[in-house]
Amino acid sequence: MTLFKDDEINNIVQKVLEELKDKADPDKACKTGENVQPNGEKVIEFSDITEYSLLEKVFVKNPMDEEFLLRIKKTTPARICIGRTGPRYLTIPWLRFRADHASAMDAVFSDVSEEFLNKMGLFSVQTVVKDKDEYLTRPDLGKILSEEAKEEIKKRCKMQPQIQVIVVDGLSSKAIEANVPDFLPALLEGLKTNGLDVGTPFFIKYGRVPVMDDVNEVIKADVVVELIGERPGLGTATSMSAYLCWRPKRGTVESDRNVVSNIHAGGMPPVEAGAHVASLAKKIFDKQGSGVNVGI
Repeated sequence: MTLFKDDEINNIVQKVLEELKDKADPDKACKTGENVQPNGEKVIEFSDITEYSLLEKVFVKNPMDEEFLLRIKKTTPARICIGRTGPRYLTIPWLRFRADHASAMDAVFSDVSEEFLNKMGLFSVQTVVKDKDEYLTRPDLGKILSEEAKEEIKKRCKMQPQIQVIVVDGLSSKAIEANVPDFLPALLEGLKTNGLDVGTPFFIKYGRVPVMDDVNEVIKADVVVELIGERPGLGTATSMSAYLCWRPKRGTVESDRNVVSNIHAGGMPPVEAGAHVASLAKKIFDKQGSGVNVGI
């Protein structure tokens, strides 16, 4: 058995580390520099891991065709070609996974801010749900407006408009705050251009998609357009959907609704989506029907 001296072992380890660093340094991609503190201590600075795109790097070691793998990665948000070290994730993919999971959790458990609603000019009402825990465990209650909400709607909304727009938090408050500022003006402008009479837009807290049925029992609009935050995933936590329905009422089934989904910066851009939903609302109004029973 060959025995190595300490300095020889150190040299071997150092050489191996340098070779590994030359081949792939996953931490280097997020490293922005070093900062020397007054006490002389060196602090490594890293960029925000959520701003690092996994689509622009292949983490597989020594790939046969890296350009081909990069092209594949740019066609899907799925986490492919992220490499491994033994049975484990590499550092950056693992940190990004944890960051995306945390962002999804934040989207579910946070609320749309009052500041945002004031900025958008939306008054707020609530379903019969009491708090976030009840909202997540009793989805049926998110479909029912409280009596206070109904009275507030009667006081502040135009009755029997051709189009009624409602904004609902759903399962992602981040989706509402990220997309509504661009989507809503484009939608309202498109509806106006099409000569449609639009009611008073407002916000519903702790709402599910069928809450539009309860809303229209009060307002009696021809078409209801509902913007709602989608269930967040690890691909994005800011995806919003727009549901449309001709004269929804209690007992309306899901096949009677139309939906435009994946509205976000990495999907259908909110401005484009707003214009598209406006044209879709016009078609529903003209055909006096929505869902699978009407070809749109």
